[in-house]
Amino acid sequence: MSHLLERPAAGATDQVPPPRDRARLLRRQRRSRWDMRLAPYLYISPFFVLFALVGLYPLLYTGYLSLFDWDRAAYVRGEFVGLANYAFVLGDPVFRKTLVNTFSIFVMSSIPQVVIAVVVAALLAGNLRGRTVWRMSVLLPFVVAPTAAVLIFGSLFADRYGLANAVLAEVGLEPIRWHVERWWSHAAIAGMVNWRWTGYNALIFLAAMQAVPRELYESAALDGAGRVRQFLFITLPLIRPTMIFIIVTSTIGGLQIFTEPRLFDDSPAREGGPNQQYMTTTLYVYARGIEDQFYGRASAAAWVLFVIIILVVALNFAITRAVTRRSVR
Repeated sequence: MSHLLERPAAGATDQVPPPRDRARLLRRQRRSRWDMRLAPYLYISPFFVLFALVGLYPLLYTGYLSLFDWDRAAYVRGEFVGLANYAFVLGDPVFRKTLVNTFSIFVMSSIPQVVIAVVVAALLAGNLRGRTVWRMSVLLPFVVAPTAAVLIFGSLFADRYGLANAVLAEVGLEPIRWHVERWWSHAAIAGMVNWRWTGYNALIFLAAMQAVPRELYESAALDGAGRVRQFLFITLPLIRPTMIFIIVTSTIGGLQIFTEPRLFDDSPAREGGPNQQYMTTTLYVYARGIEDQFYGRASAAAWVLFVIIILVVALNFAITRAVTRRSVR
C-alpha cells in the first residue's frame, strides 16, 4: 500500500527539469527581460548617434569657437576672448537689423502659411471631384527645387520687367522696387516661402482631420451645428497636437531662412541687398564666417540665434496650448 502511495498519480505531467536545464531556462528568462528593456532604446539609438555626430557635436563646437578669436591669416584658433564675440555681435547694428528682417519675414510667412494651410486642408477634406488630383497638386511646389523656385520668383519680382510690376502698371499703380525697398523685399521673400510650404503643411493638416471620428460631426449636425461651428469646435481642438507641431516646425524654419534671401538677388551684393535690407540672421552668420572668416563672431551669432529660436518656440508652444485649451472649454 505504501509503495503504491509513493508512485505519482496517473496522468501527472509535472516533472522537475534537471539542474542544467533549469540554469539554461533562467538565463533565457533574464535575456528576455533585458531584451524587453533595452530593445526600444537600441531601435532608436541610430537617430541619436547620428544626431550627436552631425548635430550636437557641431553645436557644442560652435559654442566653443565663439569664445575664441580666429587668426584669419593662419586659419587657426586664436586667443581666448571670452564673451567678447557675443558683445560685438549684440552691439553690431547690422546684426540687430538682421534680427528685425528675420522676424519680419517670419511673421509674413509663417502666420499666413499656417492659416492658409488649415483652410486648404479643410477644403481638401470635403467631397471634391477629383480630390486625389487636388491633394497631389498642392504638393507640387514643395517638389520644385528651392533654387529653381527662387530664380522664378526673382524674375517675378524683378524691379523693372517683373510680372508683379506689369500687373501693377495695368491697374495704374507705380512699380515697386522689390530688391531695394526693405519691407516689399520681405513680402516677396515671404511669398516664396508660403508658395513652397503651404501645400506641404496642408497635407499634414489633412491627415489629422481625416483621423477625427465622423460620429462627432454627425452628432453635431443633428444638434444643428453648421460646418463652420463644426470646424471651430470639433476639428480645430482635435487637431491641436498637429497644429502645435506645424507651428513649432514653421517657427524653427522661418527663423533659419537662408536660401530665399541668399538667391533673391543675383547682383554682386550678395549679403541681403546693398543696404542689408533683407539680410537675415543666418545670412549674417554666413557672411561673417565664410566670406569675412570671423569664425568666432559667426559662432557667437549662431548661438544667439539658437537661443532666440528656443525662446520663440517655447512661447509659441505655450500660446498655442492656451488658445486650444480655451477653445475646447
